[in-house]
Amino acid sequence: MRNVLILLLISTAALAGDPQFPVSAVPAQLLKNADVVKRREELTIRLIDLKDVRVTHRRVVTILNENGDRYSGFAVWYDKFREVKEFHGVLYDASGKQLRKTKNSDVSDVSAVGESNLMDDRRRRSHNFYYKTYPYTVEYEVEYRYRRTFSLDTWVPQGGSNYAVEQSRLSVTVPEHYDLRYRSFRYPGEPLKTAGKGDKTFVWEVKDIGALREEPLAVPWRNRSVMVYLSPSEFAFDTYTGKMNTWDDYGKFQLSLNAGRDVLPEKTKAEVHQLTDGLKDRKEKVKVLYQYMQQHTRYISIQLGIGGWQPFDATSVATNGYGDCKALSNYMYSLLKEAGIRSHYTIVKAGSGETDLIEDFAVNQFNHIILCVPMARDTTWLECTSQDAPAGYLSDFTSNRTVLVIDETGGKLVRTPTYTMDQNLETRYFRATINAAGDLSGKAETRYTGLQQDWCHDLIHTVSPEKQLEVLKEKLSLASYDINKFQYKEHADALPVPAIDEALDITVASYASVSGKRLFLVPNVLNRSHAKLSADEGRQSDILLETATRDMDTVELTIPEGYKPESVFPEQVHESKFGKYMSKVKVEGTKVTYVRSYERKAGIFPAKDFALLEAFFDKVYKADRSRIILVKAE
Repeated sequence: MRNVLILLLISTAALAGDPQFPVSAVPAQLLKNADVVKRREELTIRLIDLKDVRVTHRRVVTILNENGDRYSGFAVWYDKFREVKEFHGVLYDASGKQLRKTKNSDVSDVSAVGESNLMDDRRRRSHNFYYKTYPYTVEYEVEYRYRRTFSLDTWVPQGGSNYAVEQSRLSVTVPEHYDLRYRSFRYPGEPLKTAGKGDKTFVWEVKDIGALREEPLAVPWRNRSVMVYLSPSEFAFDTYTGKMNTWDDYGKFQLSLNAGRDVLPEKTKAEVHQLTDGLKDRKEKVKVLYQYMQQHTRYISIQLGIGGWQPFDATSVATNGYGDCKALSNYMYSLLKEAGIRSHYTIVKAGSGETDLIEDFAVNQFNHIILCVPMARDTTWLECTSQDAPAGYLSDFTSNRTVLVIDETGGKLVRTPTYTMDQNLETRYFRATINAAGDLSGKAETRYTGLQQDWCHDLIHTVSPEKQLEVLKEKLSLASYDINKFQYKEHADALPVPAIDEALDITVASYASVSGKRLFLVPNVLNRSHAKLSADEGRQSDILLETATRDMDTVELTIPEGYKPESVFPEQVHESKFGKYMSKVKVEGTKVTYVRSYERKAGIFPAKDFALLEAFFDKVYKADRSRIILVKAE
């Protein structure tokens, strides 16, 4: 009833000609650094029972310029457990005059199946006025009904960088005896709590939050702006119920979803024993069965109903030869179980750079499944969706993060491997010749290991040789060059981190500049840093450097006869808390030898150190472009 009244009031005011949300009413301090201002927001959640949650989300935002256009529309997905009951929108000009309202025919309603999904029962409703006269204001109100309580909405008042907030409010009502779990970040104090007839309500509200500027290498958003995570104590999902007071509770629920789904066909069981009974080493058994899985299955995402959380049974994967991350991990678990090897279904927040997880608050933060195989002295981790990853290696998609391991009794948080600087290497030896016209021709031999080989691995296994050549032609830090030949060789068994060898044969026209008697030459041909920052006195976020790496380059250049050094830069050493850099060059007759090493550390550093980071990156950037001048003898 309340939502109907709000809409009636909006419509009545608009018809009466009263301006709504004129831009002139925005406080001046909120316009600084802002592309968009959230004028009003009401996120109202009412938990009626474990299979009935009503949500209303009203949002009014003023778009100040074209950079704010990404916030001008509204989209919501729905499925059998989440129904969209109402969807309304209004467009206002700068003065607050109503220009248009949404019509049912204007609201897009399409399948939400992604490119990686074969089947998905989710759909997506969305709308955008596509208005381009700035500034303007859009208002949307959407009403949902959830038929499950496994996960609840997260309140994020400030939608991103360059985003100011005039007012935002979260209200959650639950039965009086229900334990609502919440975790707030950067919210001052506790929510306002009130008791009703048979229920209780929690209210959070913020006002007048200034825009945060876009900042490179920033820490997660919840460490910079207000957020509130909600999590159920008890919940229902389809025919299943569970608790989420602890990670162990979460794990128990996942055990109930997985129960009885590890049965293999007799034919597959026989193949497991044929492959492993003659092997004594457990790691070798794991490797053999992992390769068997890779050869006999492929990844296909199917997300239907509870199947978005529950794995398909092992028999269906064995029979059909495909599955998603849940199904393939459960299948690999079943293969290992048949071979007498214990393993654990593991839930992870996957994605390059997605290494952050709230560890002291049990709430669903995950999107992927891998497998953990404990050994006597270490642990083997398996990425079961890959048909070419070596057993025991996790790329930056799932390494270096906290995950939820599901053992026989429940769930436990553990860390996946963090690959160190000594493991994430790029080691290159480049030998080339420069002729009198300054043209360069040479061969580079490079070994990439650990996370530094990930891009090579993807290049080899996901694109054709023709496309590989296109990628390489865009990758090198040279204005113009030709790749005459290239080759890759994998060393997948070089664990704990694999290695890839790259061989390049290249020519670069006019690489060295020739002017009269002089030859101007930058000896660092292939590995110049492009990292440049601009230190701003208003830096607010701490600095996040995610991956520790080391590059080591040796370059041998043969120059034309008769040249002698006129200007050679001295050895350069730059060291800071962020890493260490060294480069030096030596000229002996027609041979120029250049040596470079660059170490980059990982970690979180205080915001006040950003100027130091900028200075360090700037020194490396300039050092990598240091040149020598050679003069031809009379």
